[in-house]
Amino acid sequence: MGSNSSRIGDLPKNEYLKKLSGTESISENDPFWNQLLSFSFPAPTSSTELKLLEEATVSVCRSLGSDAEDLLEELLCCLMQLITDIPLLDITYEISVEAVSTMVVFLSCQLFHKEVLRQSISHKYLMRGRCLPYTSKLVKTLLYNFIRQEKPPPPGAHVLPQQSDGGGLLYGLASGVATGLWTVFTLGGVGSKAAATPELSSPLANQSLLLLLVLANLTDAADTPNPYRQAIMSFKNTQDSSPFPSSIPHAFQINFNSLYTALCEQQTSDQATLLLYTLLHQNSNVRTYMLARTDVENLVLPILEILYHVEERNSHHVYMALIILLILTEDDGFNRSIHEVILKNITWYSERVLTEISLGSLLILVVIRTIQYNMTRTRDKYLHTNCLAALANMSAQFRSLHQYAAQRIISYTCRHLRRYVYVLDKLYFPHYHCSTLQHCFSTLSDNGEELLSLTCSHILRSYASSLFSLLSKKHNKVLEQATQSLRGSLSSNDVPLPDYAQDLNVIEEVIRMMLEIINSCLTNSLHHNPNLVYALLYKRDLFEQFRTHPSFQDIMQNIDLVITFFSSRLLQAGAELSVERVLEIIKQGAVALPKDRLKLSRLLRHTRGAHIFENVYLNLQPCWLSVARQVNLRGDQIKCSLRTACYTEAAFTFNQVD
Repeated sequence: MGSNSSRIGDLPKNEYLKKLSGTESISENDPFWNQLLSFSFPAPTSSTELKLLEEATVSVCRSLGSDAEDLLEELLCCLMQLITDIPLLDITYEISVEAVSTMVVFLSCQLFHKEVLRQSISHKYLMRGRCLPYTSKLVKTLLYNFIRQEKPPPPGAHVLPQQSDGGGLLYGLASGVATGLWTVFTLGGVGSKAAATPELSSPLANQSLLLLLVLANLTDAADTPNPYRQAIMSFKNTQDSSPFPSSIPHAFQINFNSLYTALCEQQTSDQATLLLYTLLHQNSNVRTYMLARTDVENLVLPILEILYHVEERNSHHVYMALIILLILTEDDGFNRSIHEVILKNITWYSERVLTEISLGSLLILVVIRTIQYNMTRTRDKYLHTNCLAALANMSAQFRSLHQYAAQRIISYTCRHLRRYVYVLDKLYFPHYHCSTLQHCFSTLSDNGEELLSLTCSHILRSYASSLFSLLSKKHNKVLEQATQSLRGSLSSNDVPLPDYAQDLNVIEEVIRMMLEIINSCLTNSLHHNPNLVYALLYKRDLFEQFRTHPSFQDIMQNIDLVITFFSSRLLQAGAELSVERVLEIIKQGAVALPKDRLKLSRLLRHTRGAHIFENVYLNLQPCWLSVARQVNLRGDQIKCSLRTACYTEAAFTFNQVD
């Protein structure tokens, strides 16, 4: 309000507010409006002042809702008209921000309900009636607000007076609401690092994006699907001249090139990543367009940066980025094209100087790093499975892998192979069962324990073949008995089961997936990846130990064949071979090796296109939308559940996906 000042305590007695909330209609040309806007009062700067403002305006608010619900519908329609019909100029920027923020506030009622809010007055009016015709126009306007990223006008161009902090009262309230919603939607504070709040260069774009996500995730009405979600699922490119099917309501067109550019540039924020996921998942037109882009690195690199800086991101942002990679890697064309894009000087990758590397090799490095971080730090039992699934999707299309990427694939597999041997060592040769050895080494003081461990490990390695033969008959039973024995021995001392015992199944799952990835690459693109063969031969001794292991024997057949074939060719070439000479022999051998000797990977052949999306609804917290991806990787033998939580910033309710 304008030049005349008014204290918060005087608001209930303000005659203009009384007239505004009264039953008498006021003409749009009435001088009342100028007089109303001539008043101003200091905006609240603390929770105490906000409470005073709320208490001071209770009577006014009650006068505006009582016996006249249709006024809310009228107000919502007017807000939608204001957002969609008023052109965005310097003098209208703040009005547009306040209108969008007001709608966010109206949809914030979920914050005051513990259970999922499936219906409210605001929802009812937005889903049907007079607001419904504005659906596609509103969604389109909000998307363009996000695309344009318009900055606030310079001082002096505002219609509404500005507070010292640069934002209006409703914008401040809506920003607080958005923060509260994000806390609820992402289970803030529960094992998740809070995301740093970047300085907003475009308040209108930010508020528009939040409102768009809120609207897209409103619960379907009993007899009507969410029209805003329908609009998001069906809009097309402006260059697409094909007619819309009559069965698709609320359809519209938008410039996909501008949308793509904005999404690539804004991936530092959680909500922009959520919008990208939403469009890739729900809008087939957008997904097809993005997969056909020749500059896919502009989209993938920001996603990889999110995963690379996993320790600085909250878990929800990381999950959304990973799910986006899973969606992209389901496409064979994408998996081929990323190995054709050559990048130079990736400055944010600090483990090693990468002067030149393909986008595909960089993706492999970042995903493996994410798995390693998860296994050593967060220990999320689903995250590593999703990362491995992305690698499995890509594996048949690996091309010209960078030597460092090939080395990391093999070294990471070897790390878990060693870990697996170590766990079996602890399970089958626990120190407290080696009483004789303990007695023998007791005189060795502090060195006895270390020597005992080394001796037991040597015994295990010496009889690995016999042990794996035993496991092939009673693998699960033996492991169960050993684990129970270990647990029983420790229970007397109230000591929990060691991590290595709990991790055995996880380690075996990781090993199998990594072996499947290597096997798929060797089967489908051996001649394209000499660096992978080189790294495999370098670590062949460790792989040969698992040749007869019952859990890996079927996958090891091709790997063992490749190791044997190329080892013999290197042996024939003589000793003291240079790296260049070894690679040359590998390239020649790849051409000479008959393809029919390698058995086609049954696992990867059946996974093609087998990823399934569905929404699952977990009643752990209201407003938590999670996405489950499940892939059947081994038919009836092994099923890897690729469940992941993709926490939405604006999901009030859980929505059913057909």
